[in-house]
Amino acid sequence: MQSTELVIAVFEFVILLFSLTVHECAHAWVASRLGDQTARMMGRVSLNPMDHIDPIGTLLVPALAIFGPFIGLGFLGRFIFGWAKPVPILSRNFRNFRRDDMLVSLAGPASNLLLSLLAFFGLAAIYLSQSHLPAGTEPSAAMQGLVQLCSIGFELNLVLCIFNLLPIPPLDGSHVMRQFLPYNAVQVYDKITGVASYLLLILVGPFVLGLILPPVLGIFYAVLRHIV
Repeated sequence: MQSTELVIAVFEFVILLFSLTVHECAHAWVASRLGDQTARMMGRVSLNPMDHIDPIGTLLVPALAIFGPFIGLGFLGRFIFGWAKPVPILSRNFRNFRRDDMLVSLAGPASNLLLSLLAFFGLAAIYLSQSHLPAGTEPSAAMQGLVQLCSIGFELNLVLCIFNLLPIPPLDGSHVMRQFLPYNAVQVYDKITGVASYLLLILVGPFVLGLILPPVLGIFYAVLRHIV
């Protein structure tokens, strides 16, 4: 085990925890703005990770993806994703049920997309600043660390955005999907809970990410190369 790889793995875990916290806080804040104060009263409009941790989605699944290769579990793959404890929502408190429920659901992925874009612009700013240095100048250790943090934040939050839009209960995409399903289909859809949900998330999630993420990252990095 190389110490550098372990440090990067710790960075990944910390950034994931922060990103999931922002994700759930965004749900709670938007719900509060749209008339449902349930999450606010339960302390979920918060950037304290302890208020949002789910033992499986926030700790176990990400830990296996991040630290698995160090203990011989590299076959689990390296797509890092996870989820936090769902924010309690009473949709009857919304002024416009269908619209507001979808807005609250999309707030989480939108927050991750925003974090991803901020990290991407951070990378662009760093590369632009480095391009003005004399040829052959090596970036400082601090600058290399900042590049690593921005890269992790960019890719990880993009993964979280795409992952949470999957139409698998209880992910955010399922709340949007059910608004467009007929009544009988919703009754069946809502029965996908517990172990079935976790199995779908763990089995389908990495597969879909493997299809979507590489071309999306390729587009962003092509833009980055064009900028610098």
